[in-house]
Amino acid sequence: MWIYEKKLQYPVRVSKCDVRMARYLTEQYGGADGELAAALRYMNQRYTIPDKVIGVLNDISTEEFAHLEMIATMIYKLTKDATIEQLEAAGLGPNYAQRDHALFYQNSAGVPWTAAYIQAKGDPLADLYEDIAAEEKARATYQWLIDMTDDVDLQDSLKFLREREIVHALRFKEAVEIIKEDMEYKRVY
Repeated sequence: MWIYEKKLQYPVRVSKCDVRMARYLTEQYGGADGELAAALRYMNQRYTIPDKVIGVLNDISTEEFAHLEMIATMIYKLTKDATIEQLEAAGLGPNYAQRDHALFYQNSAGVPWTAAYIQAKGDPLADLYEDIAAEEKARATYQWLIDMTDDVDLQDSLKFLREREIVHALRFKEAVEIIKEDMEYKRVY
């Protein structure tokens, strides 16, 4: 179903080791409004969505996995040269004690990812409005992350991700209109 090309959707560059920023980025890695939760939410919802818009959920879900890969790369690059003391100072000491430099699905406060983040009502409009809200929350988080770093290379990748969240929200809004139009269409049997 997929062809994996060993390159990121968008280049990820960082100018310096910044463990504090890496910790903040874990919000988009394993937080409630992060890329993993979004990818799984959309992939799960596609089974109860009308065929006319199933492709939107499938396409955006798979792109969210690409974004998850970008976030993981950012975190890795920001921490790969960090000392234990730097990790501890940024609040990542417990993660190091359990996993060394390995990534773990958790938010920036260290709370593990949970399937409770995956919303699915089974009603196409309710689910799509949930998806629009999720994309807008992710967009806001990316903006705040951009504001929290002076690394212009990192900001570049974060700006790309922020813009993709805007596009995803627009695509979900289009899907809402398609479903509404279909609901208004009179069927004669």
